[in-house]
Amino acid sequence: MKYSNRLYWKISLTLLALIFLLGVSYVMITGYIGNQYLMEVNQKLYGSLADSTLTQVSPIENGQIDTVAIQDIMHSTMVMNPSVEVYLLDTKGKILTHVAPNKRVKRERVALEPILEFINSKERPFIMGQDPRHLDYDKVFSAAPIIFNGQLEGYLYMILASEEQDAVTTALSGSYMLQLGTNMFLITLGLTLILGLLAIWYLTKNLRHIIDTVKRFKEGDYAARISEQQKGDLTPLADTFNDMADQIVANIDQLKSVERLRQELIANVSHDLRTPLAIMQGYVETMIMKDDQLEPEARKRYLNTVLSSSEKLSKLVAQLFEYSKLEANQIEPQKEPFFLSDLAQDVMAKYQILAERQNVRLSLDASRDLPLVFADVALVERVIQNLMDNALKFTPSGGEVRLILSANNKEVEVRIADTGPGIPEHEQAHIFERYRQVGPGEVKSKGAGLGLAIVKKILDIHNSTIRVQSQPDRGAAFWFQLPVYEGAV
Repeated sequence: MKYSNRLYWKISLTLLALIFLLGVSYVMITGYIGNQYLMEVNQKLYGSLADSTLTQVSPIENGQIDTVAIQDIMHSTMVMNPSVEVYLLDTKGKILTHVAPNKRVKRERVALEPILEFINSKERPFIMGQDPRHLDYDKVFSAAPIIFNGQLEGYLYMILASEEQDAVTTALSGSYMLQLGTNMFLITLGLTLILGLLAIWYLTKNLRHIIDTVKRFKEGDYAARISEQQKGDLTPLADTFNDMADQIVANIDQLKSVERLRQELIANVSHDLRTPLAIMQGYVETMIMKDDQLEPEARKRYLNTVLSSSEKLSKLVAQLFEYSKLEANQIEPQKEPFFLSDLAQDVMAKYQILAERQNVRLSLDASRDLPLVFADVALVERVIQNLMDNALKFTPSGGEVRLILSANNKEVEVRIADTGPGIPEHEQAHIFERYRQVGPGEVKSKGAGLGLAIVKKILDIHNSTIRVQSQPDRGAAFWFQLPVYEGAV
């Protein structure tokens, strides 16, 4: 559970960090919105202050600025609302005079666009105007046009939230928002963390089951699989692991099988190599010890026996190399079109003398006008030879071996049938395994058991299949099919 706990706490800490960031963002956004709300309320409440002031006192007297009137306007306004800053603007927005705390005015003129929008709007929307005391940001205001004798003389421009009010408001707002934000943040953090940890624990339950199953599999429990109840929302991951585990188990079984076959191969090869070597060694030692006593006929017979054993040994080694290359996929078929009937006649001619020695009759039955096939001539010849070797090996004297060729629209079938003792049904599925020999005891020792295994491998790389049909004491028939050459007419 070490890894699952580590993942659980990583997710939990990530959640905690996200909640903290959200909390800080919440406090900042709430403060900003609260400040905007306060300014909008201020403008809604005092937005008509400039109009009301001008209805009481006019700052223009005989076409000239009445300084006394302006001072009265500004001082009376600031008495009622100390946070207000009063500015008198000309028609182009230039500041003519003002009453502002500490007289720290940094602008010489104010943009008229917000002022005109405010004056021309009947609903008095929330609009921010330039603050003469600050160059960086805007503030809410009240404004009204100054009309004298029907002529626009300027504007009365009032900042509704002075710098001093901002300082007090910011301090109070900051304290209030800090307290509110802190309390809300702590409450939200606590509840969210508790609910989040519970949710993470629940959501990772299936993951913990999967990790536990993987650990069991790693420790050698190859039957460990993730059940349907443990999959949950991680079904693709669970199915992938189950498929992987099945594949690994299959590979392990295959490796065990290969290892077992390797051991059998070593044992059988050792035996089959030792037998002809022992015969050759025995006869050669006899010839050496009895060199002066051997008759010419006996010497010739001994030499023939040594030659026969060396031929068997050479054939066995050749079969071993051939099978090893086939099993390692080192042989690529060189396919070409050819007539199977011509190849069959050549093979039958080679085996005729051997068949006569064993008193076995050979026959070739080939349909007329057989089409061309597309395959590797040398490898197909090797297949037919191995099948002929097998048939002659198990056919008793006076028997018969038939090679039959027939065709359909897409394939040509090659069938080799003998009149030997046959193959028991329960053994037919295993005869193509290497070193698997079937038959009476007197004939089992006639070969190394690689012939049919080589046949199967060659046909596998031709995408063909070797089949067998046999009954005890009624002979056996092996057949396979090769594709017709597509270019044949």
